[in-house]
Amino acid sequence: MKTVIIDDEKPSREALQHYLTKYCPEVTVVGEADSVESGLEAIRLHQPELIFLDIEMPFGNGFDLLERLPAEQEPEVVFVTAYEQYALRALRLSAAHYLLKPVDIDDLIDAVAKVNSRLGLREQGQVNKALLANLKSGASEVPKRLALPLIDGLEIITPQEIRYLEAADNFTSFVLTDGRKLLICRKLKFYDALLAPAGFCRIHRSTVVNLSQVRRYHRGKGGAVTLEDGTELVVAAARKQALLEALA
Repeated sequence: MKTVIIDDEKPSREALQHYLTKYCPEVTVVGEADSVESGLEAIRLHQPELIFLDIEMPFGNGFDLLERLPAEQEPEVVFVTAYEQYALRALRLSAAHYLLKPVDIDDLIDAVAKVNSRLGLREQGQVNKALLANLKSGASEVPKRLALPLIDGLEIITPQEIRYLEAADNFTSFVLTDGRKLLICRKLKFYDALLAPAGFCRIHRSTVVNLSQVRRYHRGKGGAVTLEDGTELVVAAARKQALLEALA
């Protein structure tokens, strides 16, 4: 797997290359760069399948590079960051690969394995589009697009397409307005936090609902809600007050 490392800090590039050589034999580092401009040139020159991309760099950041990539050049991207919470939210929303500095070897091996399994699915362009859309929407604002990782690729949806979400052990079941159900390998807690700014509310330990889909609340100890399609969902007593305040 031809790889380019783009990071303005030479020690970080050297450490990452050492780890890749020692622990990821399927990866061949064919080039390095220390800025957006030199990174774009390295990608043009080497045509890598994978790039490791630092987020914070002088005279631009990793997202600037991503936005300037030609459509015909869409390598897999593993972002590398030291802290940027705003960026992390966008990365998570978009199902993008990322590593936190200092890079953990197990996380690196896992990221490379995921990239290797995804190569050939031609989905990186969709990840990039979702990522840039979420960055432009703002970290604390409503996410515009959500990239859901499936076994055979990605499903790109908007929050408005979600009716409700249900916990299924370590998975989350997305029930969409078109009637489909998608089983995603992430816990409900993860999506609860990401979708709260988009008008979603946790009404039960196993259920998060899109408030725009709620048409009626039924009184009771916790009560229940009826959605647009007639689905009735139980509300936990401990979640009742938060739901009523959100609906009000």
